[in-house]
Amino acid sequence: MKIFKLPDLGEGLQEAEIVEWHVKSGEDIRADQPLVSVETAKAIVEIPSPQSGRIAKLFGKPGDIVHLGAPLVAFEAGKEGGEDADAGTVVGHMEVGRQPVQEAPAAPGVGTGAGPGVIKAMPAVRALARKLDIDLAMVTPSGPEGVITAADVQRAAKLLTQLGPPEVLHGVRRAMAQNMARAQSEVAAATVIDDADIHAWPPHTDVTIRLIRALVAGCRAEPGLNAWFDARMVRRHVLEKIDLGIAVDLPDGLFVPVLRDVAHRDAAGLRAGLDRMRADIRARKIPPEEMRGNTITLSNFGMIAGKYAAPVVMPPTVAILGAGRMHDQVVAHEGAPAVHRILPLSLTFDHRVVTGGEAARFLAAVIKDLEMAQ
Repeated sequence: MKIFKLPDLGEGLQEAEIVEWHVKSGEDIRADQPLVSVETAKAIVEIPSPQSGRIAKLFGKPGDIVHLGAPLVAFEAGKEGGEDADAGTVVGHMEVGRQPVQEAPAAPGVGTGAGPGVIKAMPAVRALARKLDIDLAMVTPSGPEGVITAADVQRAAKLLTQLGPPEVLHGVRRAMAQNMARAQSEVAAATVIDDADIHAWPPHTDVTIRLIRALVAGCRAEPGLNAWFDARMVRRHVLEKIDLGIAVDLPDGLFVPVLRDVAHRDAAGLRAGLDRMRADIRARKIPPEEMRGNTITLSNFGMIAGKYAAPVVMPPTVAILGAGRMHDQVVAHEGAPAVHRILPLSLTFDHRVVTGGEAARFLAAVIKDLEMAQ
């Protein structure tokens, strides 16, 4: 038999979830015919057959998590394909210079040796936790010097029983959990906040387009925020082209499609691109290449609620601009109180690479652009 394995989908992740098989065992198929749909971090990807032949076996069922390089399909011997069928194929490609996504770190507190954050429990208590299917990292210790007791484990088991069965994270939410854990452990995040007075805006101004234009102004003032940081080699890549990740909130989780080369596109082109990407995301048909390679990120969370936030910087990028809820506020205008429309802004940056002064100058340039009438 010739084994076809889960190929590199170009997402930087090490796994995918089987959504739907398009073939069945014993079926004759041709090369490039749709084989299976899998869900990666951000999109549903259709994997084509690498060869023509007869399906001998399917590995996995819908809902199963398959790791990179694990068997997907077995083809009967004597059919087309040769030895290459064992290797899998590459679907898409990684952007040049993009850093590979690392495995998510272990949950806080997990460990067996001495030191801060180590779980302290006797072997009998660990055995009880395994029997009751309790993760000791979730248990609050009550014993001396932070030791977890049997009573602690039993209390956690009782509480989880009352809460009902757990929800196993899949697809987008699973990837979000891994990525946020990585960002939390790696990035030295700092946030600076300020307000833009947008009273001069004409009616029906497209807020997102104005934010994109202002972000471009910020990048021109401080190019170092439009960059990737290679933590392993301790070097940064300041990028000329601005490929903007736009955070989109959907019931399935957080999506960040990428709007390419925003500095050289007019308002109409940007709006058309945004609308198309949002439609593709809602239909879960956005191409994987449109979900990677952003150089800086924008989150307009204020469309839902909240004035200020500390948005999360995802490596290898070094900055994310957040826009809060627009509101009316009393301000001093020409020596007298006046009510103006205010747009709160939050800029989170990786302080390993970006100085406070650079971040402040970036935000000042953003505000200056936003406060223009046109």
